Amino acid sequence: AALTLLCGSVAAVVVWKWLGKRQIQKKMEEAQRTRDEGVKKMAKAVQQFREQVPSVQTDAILSLPLLELTDRLREGSLSPRTVLYTYLEKALEVTQQTNCLRHFIPECEEQLQEIQRQREKGLLYGIPVSIKDHIGHKGHLSTCGLVQCLGTPVQEDSVLVKVLKKQGAIPFAMTNVPQSLFNYDCSNPIFGQTLNPFNPQKSPGGSSGGEGALIAGGGSILGIGSDIGGSIRLPSSFCGLCGLKPTAKRLSVRRTRLLHVDVCSCPTPVPCALGPMARDVDSLALCMKALLCQEMFQLDPTVPPIPFDEEVYSSSAPLRVGYYDTDGYFPLPPCMRRAVRETRGALQAAGHQLVPFSPPRIHYVMTELFLKTFFADGGRAWLDLFTGDIVDPSLKSQVNCCKIPRLGKKLLALILKPLQFLLLLKLKNVAMISTCRSVKEMWDHHHQIEAYRTEFIARWRELRLDVVLCPVLGPAFTAGYPGKLLTAISSTMLYNVLNFPAGVVPVSTVTEADEEELKLYQGCCDDPWDRTLKQ
Repeated sequence: AALTLLCGSVAAVVVWKWLGKRQIQKKMEEAQRTRDEGVKKMAKAVQQFREQVPSVQTDAILSLPLLELTDRLREGSLSPRTVLYTYLEKALEVTQQTNCLRHFIPECEEQLQEIQRQREKGLLYGIPVSIKDHIGHKGHLSTCGLVQCLGTPVQEDSVLVKVLKKQGAIPFAMTNVPQSLFNYDCSNPIFGQTLNPFNPQKSPGGSSGGEGALIAGGGSILGIGSDIGGSIRLPSSFCGLCGLKPTAKRLSVRRTRLLHVDVCSCPTPVPCALGPMARDVDSLALCMKALLCQEMFQLDPTVPPIPFDEEVYSSSAPLRVGYYDTDGYFPLPPCMRRAVRETRGALQAAGHQLVPFSPPRIHYVMTELFLKTFFADGGRAWLDLFTGDIVDPSLKSQVNCCKIPRLGKKLLALILKPLQFLLLLKLKNVAMISTCRSVKEMWDHHHQIEAYRTEFIARWRELRLDVVLCPVLGPAFTAGYPGKLLTAISSTMLYNVLNFPAGVVPVSTVTEADEEELKLYQGCCDDPWDRTLKQ
């Protein structure tokens, strides 16, 4: 009887688990079906437009820089409808190649009508804009690549979307993201892997990877991403774009789903920032100029009412530029260091003063400040996001590490330390991250971040710097590799911890000589992680 009862219980558990997985599968299939139907509808709308206006010079419109396109739209030599459908058509083509779109926004047609009723033409009049999946748009899901977020559509536009619309922009597409946003690849179990438009073997970066792929592929001229460890700057690097992470709270994040960011600590000492991605720096500047307006400051009173400083942006005064080509924690591939050297030479030739600068204690910043912020509770809040979900393969190693009980982690640390496995030196695995075990420890952690910011600013002021030139992780990794190298992002995460504005600009492409030099790359210690970076 006991054996029968045991077998019955086991069978019940197996059936219960099977039913749970089937339910998840059905939700995912429904989301995929909705997306596919949206793509078909948009393709049909584009086809109808093509039949009505057969003489559109598609390539000429797609080749216009943002500033020139805005001028043409404002003077009336191009119509917003023509520009919108030109970009919709191109976005359909790019997403077919890269799987970068999560959903088209059919209400873009309504916004097209709305801007023609506006009394004043905004700074982004008639410009089609793509937005990252978790930036709230009324009537659409904000999924973050998670099944638990497939339920209720957003009830109201986020502040940022409202301001874009007020400035005449037309949000037309929402782009794909990695599951939970906590990855710099771009893959989730619902909508799949996004590919790099220049090479389908490569990742577009993340977490704003859908934006990176769509803009780099030519399917969008301006996009909005978010960044809490490099999520604007890494896709910009991997896809050869310009991207800006402003200081947090410079642009409103209200009604933007932040998930793990929200639950880590409140207020979080390493905050999320929204920012623009585009093909050139002037586009980023125009976007910031448009967003930093009265509408933004009124809709979100927590945003400081400081408009874009045109005087500083257009100034040609010589600058004192600090520079470094390695942070001493995670040595980057030779081509990225070459990019810094060449840029340093160009800046010197342009009359700027270059000063060697060494960011202090990056190992401490990465392990004790950055990662501890997000795994202060041992990763429990993050793991909760995967309840009733399928974990994406690119996140499995991180999720499994977080599942190790605290005692197991301590034993692992004791075993590995005598082996000198370099784990504590370079900390490539979240299993070893220290946690905050009390409220006092959490406050101490917040204080340590403030103390580090003070130390960094003091060093900056000592050298009388205006700006710092530094490398960014790149070039694009092969898809699947970002999940194996979480802490390779030391070059970007520093400026999230500092809450400084930071941007990325492409200055070169990889050469044959770079590839030859990469063969000799040994990184810091020629350990398994350095070899993984090389691969």
